Amino acid sequence: MKTIQIILTFTTTRREELIDITSAIENVVSQSGITTGISHVYVQGATAAIMIQENWDTSVQQDVITLLRKLIPVGVWQHDKQDGNGDAHLKSGLVGPSETIPIIGGKLGLSTWQHIFLCEFDGPRRERKVVITLMGEEKG
Repeated sequence: MKTIQIILTFTTTRREELIDITSAIENVVSQSGITTGISHVYVQGATAAIMIQENWDTSVQQDVITLLRKLIPVGVWQHDKQDGNGDAHLKSGLVGPSETIPIIGGKLGLSTWQHIFLCEFDGPRRERKVVITLMGEEKG
């Protein structure tokens, strides 16, 4: 079984945003030579998350942010007394730091409308590190 681990760095531009990182992950998978296995995508940081969501219509990403803002408003949390980002910690904890996607035939096993998003909840950030771990079998 082959195992590969790569860290990609992304820049965010807004306090809250969903950034489609699917093509970057697809590139890692295609270069790996793994045809059957799993890809694990994990963001480092306590105020960011990884989500699989639709990318055909950008209103879906905005709806995700709107929902999380309604569920977890800014400025009402105990942690805000320390650094004003209590909501970002709660949003990232709710969404979660990672997703696992199967590798099928050398490609990510996502459906037509599924894409992988880096969710920023405390930006902008010059550097968000995403760890991609691939495990599986090579053809042949």
